[in-house]
Amino acid sequence: MTVVTEAMVAAYQRDGAVLVKGLWADWVEPLRAGIARNMANPTHQMATLKPGEPGYFFDDYCNWTKIPEFGEVIRRSDVAEVASKLMGSDHVQMFHDHVLVKEPGTAKPTPWHTDGPYYFVEGRQTVSFWSPLDPVREATLRCVAGSHLWPKDVLPTRWLSETDFYPEAGDYIPVPDPEAEGMQILEWEMEPGDAVAFNFRTLHGTRGNTTTQRRRAFSLRLVGGDARYVERPGPTSPPFPGHGMQAGQRLREDWFPVLRQ
Repeated sequence: MTVVTEAMVAAYQRDGAVLVKGLWADWVEPLRAGIARNMANPTHQMATLKPGEPGYFFDDYCNWTKIPEFGEVIRRSDVAEVASKLMGSDHVQMFHDHVLVKEPGTAKPTPWHTDGPYYFVEGRQTVSFWSPLDPVREATLRCVAGSHLWPKDVLPTRWLSETDFYPEAGDYIPVPDPEAEGMQILEWEMEPGDAVAFNFRTLHGTRGNTTTQRRRAFSLRLVGGDARYVERPGPTSPPFPGHGMQAGQRLREDWFPVLRQ
């Protein structure tokens, strides 16, 4: 059982991000196998590099029902219990999985962003787990402490075209430069199976992978009891077409199973 201390919960609520050592330490090989299966047969693979940019960045999501290793980890690991404690919610519900692989020499960083504005769900009780399956010293996740408590969401953008995701840019905070603005950036050296837990509204990004080793990462997004479906001013990511939900509803349980209640 993964240990979640009161200090970890307090850090998560205060900073919007915390390191969870060994969350999937016993699941590293199944997750690696699942990622290999995913990369051989992608579903929603997104273009993340412009022509001529070095390296290869594999980015795919929403495969947990098709890749048995992912389903096993979600159902049989203690991730729902950890999520419950960090979010402060007895109710824990599936949202989606995400695979991110930066091959050696992929120097481009993942831009600073928050996930929440891209999604059709809002609530204080949200958590993403980002877990590398290779030792990480440089190509690591970086989170801005306390950004989940900002009064407005950060403007969602399309990374390749560098355009706004939604038409009403004034409803959002422009994407900041945390280093230039002296913000507190949290990042950790990590072993395979460690995880960073962070809120959907936490500003985050990753360094490029300039090493000679690949960096495979499995990410899982979960929501708590106060999370509700919201309408956005444009298509969301992931899109989940045909879901039929109405504003203010909990996510439908046949598509987004309850893992704990």
